[in-house]
Order: sequence, then structure tokens, then C-alpha cells
Amino acid sequence: MNSGTLVILELLGGVALLLWGVRMVRTGVMRGWGDRLQRFVEERLSNRLTAFGSGVLATAVLGSATAMALIVAGLAGAGAISAPTGLAVLLGADIGSALVSGLFASGSSLAAMLAPLFLFAGYVAFNASSEFRPRNAGRILMGLGLMLMALKVIVAATAPLRQATLFHDVLGTVAGEPVLGFLVGALLAWLCHSTLAVILLVASLLMSGSLEIAGAVPLILGVNFGGGLPAVSATLDQPPVARKLPLANLFCRGLLAIALLPFAREIVEIAGRLPAEPLHVAVGLHAAFNLLVAAVFLPLSPIVIRLVERLVPARPVADDPLASPRYLDGRTLETPAIALSNATTETIRMSELLERMFLMSLTALQTGRMEPLKELPSIDARLGNYMASVHAYLGQLTQDELSAEDTGRAHEIMLFASNLEHAGDVIKLSLADRIRAKVKQDVALRASQREALDALSEVIAASLRLLPAALLSRDVSASARLAAQKDRFRDLEDDVVGRHLGRERIEAAGDAKGNALFIDLVRDLHRINSDIAAAGYPLVQAAGLLSSSRIRSTLPAGAAG
Repeated sequence: MNSGTLVILELLGGVALLLWGVRMVRTGVMRGWGDRLQRFVEERLSNRLTAFGSGVLATAVLGSATAMALIVAGLAGAGAISAPTGLAVLLGADIGSALVSGLFASGSSLAAMLAPLFLFAGYVAFNASSEFRPRNAGRILMGLGLMLMALKVIVAATAPLRQATLFHDVLGTVAGEPVLGFLVGALLAWLCHSTLAVILLVASLLMSGSLEIAGAVPLILGVNFGGGLPAVSATLDQPPVARKLPLANLFCRGLLAIALLPFAREIVEIAGRLPAEPLHVAVGLHAAFNLLVAAVFLPLSPIVIRLVERLVPARPVADDPLASPRYLDGRTLETPAIALSNATTETIRMSELLERMFLMSLTALQTGRMEPLKELPSIDARLGNYMASVHAYLGQLTQDELSAEDTGRAHEIMLFASNLEHAGDVIKLSLADRIRAKVKQDVALRASQREALDALSEVIAASLRLLPAALLSRDVSASARLAAQKDRFRDLEDDVVGRHLGRERIEAAGDAKGNALFIDLVRDLHRINSDIAAAGYPLVQAAGLLSSSRIRSTLPAGAAG
């Protein structure tokens, strides 16, 4: 194999390693802390400035503006965020991604020491713990180590190119033709689905001396244009309300990038006068571009949204009655009884959303088709919006004017709204992942396991049917029936697990993967049913019908020893 071929293979391997490291970091953050990041953003949507700041901080942690764009698109599709505020989050996300790029590129001289350290620490953290979040922390550390090692590989691979006449001719052509450099940068960012990876690649070429700042400027402008394309293409199958935010972000970045392209040579001349290394100049230009985009378009976000709405007209669809809360009328707060009734109604509507999520999951589990799972994030975002709205609405009730009974009732409603939202999180973050794993790994459950899951699912469906009567009527018998669903599920679960580990144990031993998946599915269904059945507990407990403990007051003879 000649040296030229080897250089190309090493360069391609370094780029692949860089992309895989970026993906590991993003996956680790989303699996371990994705729900907290989403809530962090949701809690700061009161105005465009705080939304902008949340986008900067959340993406600095996540490391991917594309992933943040998909999160925000899901919130917009659920009606939990206005379009101008969502655009503010995305403009902040672009800056957060640029800051991460600058941090990695500027600290690349430490890669020789930090890369193996991160890899070793990540491996130890991943293998030493069976806990969910520590393992994902290990995944993040290993991803960071792979990214830093990839920088070393790319710099080493491009070093021989300093003497390669053809390579310098190509880069010279890019430097002399800004439009070509712009198109190359945009194409790379789109194909790699990561501006971070491409900016680090450009930084590596600058460090090795293979690329001059004159060639880097049009590439950086193209990367910032192409960086908005992955989110646009990923949301093409979503409703218009979700598609218009990534498109608006692309409009802002693309318009400014194209506007600055004719002045590429002037930018190079200004950059050449700066007392800094070409690497730091390039990274600074990337960050400065995104800061300029935010400064120009953040105040103009409503205008940008109106322009984009003309490009993406809303297609006629049937109105979803559960799109957002509709009965939380602030004028009724003066009458606590009516306000509590309104909040109860919205909580019941939350249970309808949860039932929709649950049925979609069952459909995917039974058919092996993952399409129904695509709607779960947007519905879960609606649940979060409902919960926040119910809590905020009841929080406005004047505590001094509430009776003890009304105060207790308000706390019951808020608690159960939280339980329903948590059940939605279990479906989205855990149950859906189990189903995806089953489909992707082609895991086949035995007939007895499928029957057991159907029986457990029917208990959950019955709990959802009992819930409206228990919440609306406040009838002790209805609440007792709902609370008893937890015991009914536990009895059935014990029977299912007992048979699974008993007489079916020999058969189960031949399929360890299917066995583990079945137990995980049963556990997720248990958590969902417990959250629903908890609605009946407060009234049953107030009536003195709920035992304070399930532990027997006396132990059987010989148990103490």
C-alpha cells in the first residue's frame, strides 16, 4: 500500500472516530440526563432572553445543536413552546455548540494526555457500575476520549500532506473560490450531522499546516449553513408547527452566511491582522458568526417566524381536543370549588394522553413496527405542559382563603398530575427503549410471555378506565377499586414471574436475551400501573381503609432467627 493511500485511510479513520465520539457523548447525555435537560429548557421559556440562555447552557452540555433542535421541535409540536421563543432557544443552541467546538479545538494540545485518561476513566465507570446514570457518564467520558484521540489521528494523518502538491492545489482552489469552499463546508456538515465534528476537522487541518485561514473562512461559513440542514431533514415527517423552527433557524444562519460570503477575502484580511494563531482565529470566527446571528435575529424572531410560516403553511388537520389545557380559566380562581373542578378535569385529560401513549407502545410491541413510537416524545411534552399548567393554576389559589379540605384536594390533584407525567416519562424513556431494542435485535418473546404482558396491560387499561370516576366523584368505593388495582397487578405479576422462573425456567434459560427483556417490560408496566393507581390512595387513606404498612405485626415462629 503506497503512502498516499495510507494517508487517506488514516484521515478517513480519524474522521470516523471523531464522529463516533461525538455520537457517544450525545447518546450518553440524552440517555442519562435528556429528561433533565428538556425540563431545564422548559422551565426557562418565560421570555426570549431566558430561553436563549437555556439554549446556550443546555447545548454546551449536550454538545449538539441538532439534538437540541429536535427537542425544541418536539416541544413546539406539543404546543408547549411558542415559535419565537423556540427560535430563541435554537439561536442559543448554535452558540453553545460553537463554544464546545472552541473548547475542544483550543485545548487540543492537551489531547495527548487527556485522551487516554478519559478513555480509561470512561471504561472503568461504564464497567464498574450497573447503575443507569454512572454507565452513561462512562459513555460520555469514552466519547470525549475518542474525540481527542481522533484529533491526534487527523493531525498526524495530515502532516505528510504538507509536502503533497496535489493536496495543496486542492486547498488552494478552495481558498481561491469561496463559493466552492462554502459548498464543501455545507456538504460536510450535512453529511456528518455535526458542526462540532467538521469544525474540529478544520481545526486539525489548520494545526497541521495543511490549511490556511484563507481556505478556512469559506469552509466555516458553509459549515454554519449546512449545520442547520440535519434538523430540517429530520423533521420533514413532523407537523408544520414542529418543522418551522428548524427551518427558521436555517433561514437565520443561511441568510447571514450567504450575505458574508462575498466578503470572505475582507474577513481573511482582518483575521490576518489579529495577534493569534490561525487555529484560534478560525474558532473565534465560528463563535463570532453565531453571536452575530443571535444579535441580528433574536430581536427579529417574530418576523422570521411569519416569513417561514408562509413557506410552511399549516396543512388542514383535525383539531386534537387534547392539544393543550383548555379549562384552566383564571377568572374562576376566586371560587376555589370551581377552580379545583377545572384542575381535576385537566388531570383526567392528562390520563387520556397517557392512555394514548400506552396504546401506541402496545401497538409497537405487538406489531414490531416502530413508527408509533415516533409520536411519544411530542405527547410526553404535552403531558409535561399539562402538569406545569395545573401546578401553576392551583398555585395561584390564595391559601388563606382555602379550607383544609380544599387545600388537601389541591395537593391531591397536583400530586396525581405529577404521577401521570412520571408515568409518561416511564413510557417514553424506558418502555419505548425496551420495545426498540426488541425490534432492532429481533428478540422473539414466547407465547406465554406475550400472554402475560397482555394480561398485565389489561390491568393498566382497567386502571385508566377507573381513574375518571375516582377523581371526579370522590367516591370512596371508586377510589378503593382504583387503589386495589395495584394489588391486583402485584398478584398477577407475582404469578407471571413465578411461572417464568419456575416450571418455564428450563425453557427460559435457552433465551437469556428474551428473558431479560421480558422481566424489564414487566417492571416498566409495574411502575406505570403504580403511578395510576396512586390516585385512589388519598381518599382511601382519609377514610381509614388503607393499612399503614404491609409488613405483618408478628413474625412466624422461627423467622426471627
